This record gives sequence, structure tokens and C-alpha cells, in this order.
Amino acid sequence: MKLNFLRIEHHGALANIQLNRPECGNALNLKLMAEIIQACESFKYDTETRVVVFCGAGKNFCVGADLKDPDRKSRDEASLLQRSRSTQLGRELIQAILKINQITIAAVQGAAAGGGACIATACDFRIGVSDCKMGYPEVKLGMNLSWGALPLCYNLVGPARAKRMVIGGELEAAEELYKWGYLDELVAAADLDQAVQKMAKFYAERPPLAAQMIKRGINAMQMASNAAVMHMDGDQFTLASFSEDYRQQRAAFLAKKGDK
Repeated sequence: MKLNFLRIEHHGALANIQLNRPECGNALNLKLMAEIIQACESFKYDTETRVVVFCGAGKNFCVGADLKDPDRKSRDEASLLQRSRSTQLGRELIQAILKINQITIAAVQGAAAGGGACIATACDFRIGVSDCKMGYPEVKLGMNLSWGALPLCYNLVGPARAKRMVIGGELEAAEELYKWGYLDELVAAADLDQAVQKMAKFYAERPPLAAQMIKRGINAMQMASNAAVMHMDGDQFTLASFSEDYRQQRAAFLAKKGDK
């Protein structure tokens, strides 16, 4: 498997999937998203790996979608049908993580924003550094939260806090996220690797057949009603991308990035 933006390492029963675009905060260009899907599917028949850890290279876990990605720009200029179809990639990414049989852990440092937060919430557990921040700034760009990710936030924090995070669009502090149950553990930066290893070892020692059946069962219960209400979030995004709010906010964001 040839990977340009992703690094996969195996250490016995533990595997690490590292987003590897540190120069841009591990922003999700379309090629990286495709590589994550490919990596997730590689564990489908793997009976040796027990735990899969998602992490980010550099200072941040993942700052979200790469709005400067030339492939994304081409998509924005495509026909309505093509744009609608292309929104499915994000949903496929989240579904690929949810379908991993093994226990999954997100190790979060720096920022996990937008698509980065979606990836983290698709994992079974999240360990965060004490000064990390997570949230969904899409609304500030005139966008809805898509990728089928809204229920993942709702399941963790409930309706009021999910509305605060998704409608408010601010990145929330780690301490608040831990109190809400969005983060499972909060540790100092120097202790992140050790905490991840400890949790991974704990779940790796559980009988894998039973553990993985339980995981699939809980995921199925949590997601049972989501398809009925979230199947159109990609189309909602396509509609939002035609709005003047989206065009203005996206242009302002890109101009701000260009000034740095």
C-alpha cells in the first residue's frame, strides 16, 4: 500500500495510523482522506492487531478540511451532480473508521477541528492533551456539519452541548470536553504516548472476538436511527456551498491564510 500523506506502524497487537501533513496541521486534502479509507480497510481481515491508534504528526491532530486543496477547488467547480457525489468521500471516511473491527483510540494534541474532530469522534476512545482544543468551525464558513458526523457529537455530549459546539462553531477547551465526556482522558503533553500505550494494552488484553462483537453491537445501537435523519447531510452541504455566505466566508478564510 503506497501512502504519501499517511504513516502506518505496527507494534505487536498495536497499530498506529499517523496523519502526516504536519506543515499544514494535517489538513485533510482529498488524497489524504482516500488514504485513510484505504488504511482502515486494510485491517478488515487482520486478526493480529487488537488496537488501532489515530494520531497526527507535528503540533496538531488535524485542523480539518484543506480548503486550498486543488482537487477540492476542481470539485467546487464541477456540476451539481458531481459535487453531490463528491461529498460522499467524507461519509465514507467516517464509516471506514467506525467499521474497523479493532478497538480504536484517538490521541489528540493541538487542534482537532472540523473533519479532525469527526475522525476523533468516530474512534472508540479519545485521549487529549490538557491544552488541546476540539470543535466544529464549519458554520463560520457558511457550512453545515456533514460526513454523517453530527450524531457522533450528539451521542457523546447530548443535544444542548452538541448545538453549542456545532452552531457556535468555537473550538472548546480540553477541560470542558473532558467534563462533558467528549474526551475520555486528559493528560499532560509529555504523558500522551504513555497514556495511549496503557489504554491500548488494557483493551488489547481483552479476548478479541468478544471485544470486537461488543464494539460492533454498541456501534449498531448508537447508529441505528442515524441513517434515517443524516442521509442528506452531504446534499445539504452541496446546497450550502452555493450560498453567498459560503462564498464570502471561504474567500475571506483563504485570503487570511494567504497573508500568513
